[in-house]
Amino acid sequence: MNTRIAWLVGAVVLWALAVGAGAAGKVVVECDRGVPQIAFAAGEIERAAESAKGAVVVVIEIGAAGLGAQGYRIEREGEAKIRVVGGDAVGAMYGGLDVAEAIKLGGVGELTSGEHRPYIARRGIKFNIPLDLRTPSYSDNGDSFQANIPQMWSMEFWRELLDEMARQRYNVLSLWNLHPFPSIVKVPEYPDVALNDVWRTRVKLDETFSLSGNDMVRPGMLKDVEIVKKLSIDEKIRFWREVMQYAKGRGIDVYWFTWNIFVWAAEGKYGITIDRNNPATIAYFRASVRQTVRTYPLLGGMGITAGEQMGSDKGGITKEQWLWRTYGEGIRDALKEQPGREFPLIHRFHQTGQGEILREFKEYPGPFDFSFKYSVAHMHSMTNPPFIKPVLTQMPTGMRTWLTVRNDDIYSFRWGDPDYARDYVKAMPRADRLAGFYMGPDGYCWGREFIDREPETPRQLVMKKQWYSFMLWGRLSYEPGLGNAHFERVLGARFPEVQSRKLYQAWAAASKIVPQATRFFWGDIDLLWFPEACTRHPAPRGFYTVKDFILGSSMPQSGVLNIRQWRDRLSKGVEMGGMTPLEVAEALRAHAGEALGIIKELRASQGGNKELRMTLSDLEAMAHLGNYYAAKILGATDLAVFDRSGKEELRQSAVLHLEAALTHWKKYATVATGQYRPQLLNRIGYVDLNALVAKVQEDVAMARDWRIGSLPGSALKPAQVDTPFRP
Repeated sequence: MNTRIAWLVGAVVLWALAVGAGAAGKVVVECDRGVPQIAFAAGEIERAAESAKGAVVVVIEIGAAGLGAQGYRIEREGEAKIRVVGGDAVGAMYGGLDVAEAIKLGGVGELTSGEHRPYIARRGIKFNIPLDLRTPSYSDNGDSFQANIPQMWSMEFWRELLDEMARQRYNVLSLWNLHPFPSIVKVPEYPDVALNDVWRTRVKLDETFSLSGNDMVRPGMLKDVEIVKKLSIDEKIRFWREVMQYAKGRGIDVYWFTWNIFVWAAEGKYGITIDRNNPATIAYFRASVRQTVRTYPLLGGMGITAGEQMGSDKGGITKEQWLWRTYGEGIRDALKEQPGREFPLIHRFHQTGQGEILREFKEYPGPFDFSFKYSVAHMHSMTNPPFIKPVLTQMPTGMRTWLTVRNDDIYSFRWGDPDYARDYVKAMPRADRLAGFYMGPDGYCWGREFIDREPETPRQLVMKKQWYSFMLWGRLSYEPGLGNAHFERVLGARFPEVQSRKLYQAWAAASKIVPQATRFFWGDIDLLWFPEACTRHPAPRGFYTVKDFILGSSMPQSGVLNIRQWRDRLSKGVEMGGMTPLEVAEALRAHAGEALGIIKELRASQGGNKELRMTLSDLEAMAHLGNYYAAKILGATDLAVFDRSGKEELRQSAVLHLEAALTHWKKYATVATGQYRPQLLNRIGYVDLNALVAKVQEDVAMARDWRIGSLPGSALKPAQVDTPFRP
């Protein structure tokens, strides 16, 4: 009897055993557990089956090549047998995870036969990684990053994160750091650069750090440190090899991304400086890149930036010449020793020009892609952001871009709107232009959360706390045809205390608020708009006043009129030609009212489910925030017209709206701070919603004291909808 026949006989025997155990419920998995991706899926099925009813045999195998990478087919063979056939090990894993989910949802009988393939091939997480005081990320001057430094050196953390990424169908983990090499590699020519142990400063951080990352390590911070973990550089290398091996077993490729030129922990050694024209610096970077590629055979690739520290191209070599001589040549050096290895390089389209990139990297020995900030810093804004259109037009045929999908909108709350996520994914550039995407924030660390007032032990992964959001973006980018009914079933299984349809509706309604507010009041980069706090970086302004709302602009090509445009068209009696501020306010109130009405009903049956209680509070907080923005916009429109007309009733109406806004803000702050502690955020500053009540009160006083003509010019020119943006 050959191996294939024996395997089939074994499956039949197991099926018979499963049927015999049907009264008690039994799920038997037949697969090759020597394949880590399949073993993971089998374990998920078995855990899901612990409370399953009925009997079923699940067979997982790698088979039909026509399915392609990550593809799989579900085959139903009667009521008691399911076969999962993967185009590769990752596809088999995804198919097995589908089965596990169906068992959890109690609907394995409804799992239908069919084929599944990835809509977007590479679906990633952008993770600014706080490795060490001496090798910081771009964001380490924030509380969440400081708290997470020890977690970055914990295999327990990475196993948990990578497992969750696989469950939600993410397959790229991009780790972003200003200068990671001293913490991850030992370069023979520069032995004194490699760092032992993991350091964190005890110095209290503040809001005065540079916005360009060039003072992330201050001398005083190095004078007062704690060693959070004892590790030699050799142990660190073994650690990261283990992380990459585990990631590969979950179908996930790991990339390192850097900004340039940063030389933390290396400056002053071997003649290394931040001078772009310094031959010692060029040689050091080239050797570090070469050694990184050598050291980590499972490293998926690298990403580079012509970044904040590189200055202008006046005098000496250009940015792109420097990047080629360091990263390009370093990778090429390593690949000469590893023939046949494919090593992708991603060049961010940031502070540089496309033509020069292509000239300097024309000899790159492998896949070479661009990367572009797709929604600048705000993925929760428009589902079809316009900013990439010029890049796609100019990009040569055959070249592709990654999308950097920045979430610097929502840090604290549990967001979840399937329709928005699906539409966003489906509006991404077509496949021949798109290499993939990675999403994540600069201002908040997606490690473990450290702001909950009722924390779990250990602290929850942000990815697990905000599981619904990560599920939506991951699952829908793999398969946008996955319907909303599926997500309703997921909510019903997780929160059986309440009606899943109503929870789904409340969650979606509350989650529409931040995108609507951001379309109306646009600050393109993260330091210009943080909607959770109606604020920007503390210098020079901080909290956005009602006057700022009058003078602000809406998101380019969003079809939303700002207040000045609306007032100008109103005074001329012409057609509006877009969504007016009054309509924005009404939409915000409608979303908030729908969410609050359902939440009140759901509260009665939440019982003792802590997660449900906190989820409803997050939705309530977002709803109060929506009411706040609605009232503030109405107050701003009244003041804008009063500034021209002098009609006192408009000023009085503005005061009433802004008093209502104050009431809504107080409710918002009470609910939000009942769950979350204030925190220092990178590039935004210290955010305390209760302390901002005083700023909200100032809007009321501003309206009461408003003098006609307080706005610049007696007849403001309408701002252009298609205003320039900063990439």
